[in-house]
Amino acid sequence: MKKVSAHAALIYLMIVTSASDREMTDVELARIGDVVRSWPIFEDFDAEKLVKVAQDCQKLLHEDGGLEKVIAAARDAIPLHLHDTAYAVAFEVAAVDLEMRMEELRVLQILRRELAVDPLTVAAIELANKARHRTLT
Repeated sequence: MKKVSAHAALIYLMIVTSASDREMTDVELARIGDVVRSWPIFEDFDAEKLVKVAQDCQKLLHEDGGLEKVIAAARDAIPLHLHDTAYAVAFEVAAVDLEMRMEELRVLQILRRELAVDPLTVAAIELANKARHRTLT
């Protein structure tokens, strides 16, 4: 497997989180686009390449051991100091529809382990995300 860029790896993690329940919702796809367009980590990424990167990820997922390959590629491509950001982008996609399914929770658990994100950082990311999505009603 060819090495992927750190940007592609971050997108891969959003894709696998969204696709974990076999249903990539429009809301999740829109959030992936929003993250790529608005988060500073993607400021030097050409958003026009998003569809191609997503297709590459989907192809890899359909191979034997696809999920493991995608996560390994991401772990290797994303610098260690950005592993918390990688978890944050994945969690952002999982949390966008305010309903996490068991499959999404399982992928997030795998990502926490494989990216070695410590429990306090995980809790902070998750709490900040939930606070950002709350409404008055």
